[in-house]
Amino acid sequence: MQRYQDRVDAGRELARRLTEYANRPNVLVLALPRGGVPVAYEVARALRAPLDVFVVRKLGVPGHEELAMGAIASGGMRVLNADVLRMLDIPPEVVDAVAARERRELERRERVYRDDRPPPGVRGRTVILIDDGLATGATMRAAVAALRAHDPARIVVAAPVASPDTCADLGREVDEIICAETPDPFYGVGWWYEHFEQTMDAEVHELLARANTNHYSRQA
Repeated sequence: MQRYQDRVDAGRELARRLTEYANRPNVLVLALPRGGVPVAYEVARALRAPLDVFVVRKLGVPGHEELAMGAIASGGMRVLNADVLRMLDIPPEVVDAVAARERRELERRERVYRDDRPPPGVRGRTVILIDDGLATGATMRAAVAALRAHDPARIVVAAPVASPDTCADLGREVDEIICAETPDPFYGVGWWYEHFEQTMDAEVHELLARANTNHYSRQA
């Protein structure tokens, strides 16, 4: 595949794969920050749909933080990996301590990103979850599990580029998955972007504010 120029380019390409969801009043686009937000902004703009973030924080095993024992997500959801907890005999108080620390960071990000606006309701809506790419899919999988508890009508996962195996595996857990490109070998998400600089909090805030203003202007 040809590399995307940047996340804006990737978002515009992804939007072309999602045109069937354009102009539907029950569609909500949720981005996984931070890298998923510039991608999702282009999708939401093309579909004329509202945009928000769905913040997910991994709960890493103390001393081995790369290993996830669970995750927390927007809306107060907590998803735990029972196999990891059992295998490592991790007591509940350790889980609670890690979750409390990650909850503070999650709440900080939500305040910064949406200026204390409450999260949007998802019950009965078609939710399109977007990230800038799917490598292992662990964060997206946690987001899907947490979102499912809020009873959306339909969950669609969309990404500009994904590992073929991850795309196939995640596709069995959601109503629909759109992986615009699934190169093999995969190498990693950043490999498929000419420019893959870190997305900063200020950019996330600006894009969400702009999307919120633009959407309600269109609705008027």
